[in-house]
Amino acid sequence: MLLDTALRETVARQLARWPVQRAVHGEHRHAAVAVALCEEGTGAQLAGVATPGEWSGQAALILTRRAKTLGNHPGQWALPGGRVDDGESPQQAALRELAEEVGLLLPSDAVLGLLDDYATHSGFVITPVVVWAGEARQLAPNAAEVASIHRIPVSEFMRADAPLLEASEDPARPVLRMPVGDGWIAAPTAAVLYQFREVCIAGRDTRVAHFEQPLFARR
Repeated sequence: MLLDTALRETVARQLARWPVQRAVHGEHRHAAVAVALCEEGTGAQLAGVATPGEWSGQAALILTRRAKTLGNHPGQWALPGGRVDDGESPQQAALRELAEEVGLLLPSDAVLGLLDDYATHSGFVITPVVVWAGEARQLAPNAAEVASIHRIPVSEFMRADAPLLEASEDPARPVLRMPVGDGWIAAPTAAVLYQFREVCIAGRDTRVAHFEQPLFARR
């Protein structure tokens, strides 16, 4: 899947028609994550290191491994993101977090749209913001928050074995995971990735707020 104008137009069109489902915040804190479409690298670029001649032109998403020193979800897979500050929109927060966590500065018109809110057990309502990052060849992890940066091909999230579902204590809320390579990513990140795949790429009307997190991801 090429990172080209046709893909950008398709994603923007799907998001424009999508009726976003917002969650009631209550005592939850509001957060935003960036679902950033960028160019896939090969080899070392999967850790955010640019080497001339190793760029594929294929579409990927930017994910991170959170620093193990963080209080919430240490060491887990994540999309760049964090709390929405007072006076900020989710779109502004997502762009700010991209700059702070991976050194990627994008203009406001890079935002393509929103996906559904997802409420977590750790006390956040997450608003996913889909952004067009372009080539994004110069990324740098903020060591205080990010252990590593990864460019995962969009095609990896389109696998036939995704998503992985297993029963939870509530039959109506199965645990959701997204396979990547020989491993997997847990909800809430997996829920956002799955809805991105369904709505933005496959054009299917798929809700994800009912999917559960694994026990280890609830802290």
